[in-house]
Amino acid sequence: MLQLNTVIELPVSSKEVWAELTDFSKYPSWNPFITSATGNWKVGNTVTITHNGVDSRPQVLAFEPGKELRWGGRMLNGWLFDGEHYFLLTQNGDGTTTVVHGERFTGVLVPLMEAKLMKDAKSGLMAMNEAFSKRFSKRFH
Repeated sequence: MLQLNTVIELPVSSKEVWAELTDFSKYPSWNPFITSATGNWKVGNTVTITHNGVDSRPQVLAFEPGKELRWGGRMLNGWLFDGEHYFLLTQNGDGTTTVVHGERFTGVLVPLMEAKLMKDAKSGLMAMNEAFSKRFSKRFH
């Protein structure tokens, strides 16, 4: 298993973070990692995601407003490869929100792809976090 976690703190409520995070139509204008996200965002549904120039059709695993967004895709029932992308939001007592943004990979292909996954996924997560943070910091400067 390979797990990549990043953490950012945003100066707004989890409700505001959620509204921005799930405004998928705006992703092409600001998101350098996930440039397109379309579909009916309901648990169990398949959506279309474009990240790092690659289209995928993962399943929505969690969609809990203000708390959690998670999707995942599998090859051969996850035995060959299973990838999961997630956002976990925690409303802090001071009006800020902590976002844990990450990916988890399992399956027999992971060791063969680990270097590429580490490089591409980690840099993508960080780029998206930075762009996401800028969307909120513009409001306060």
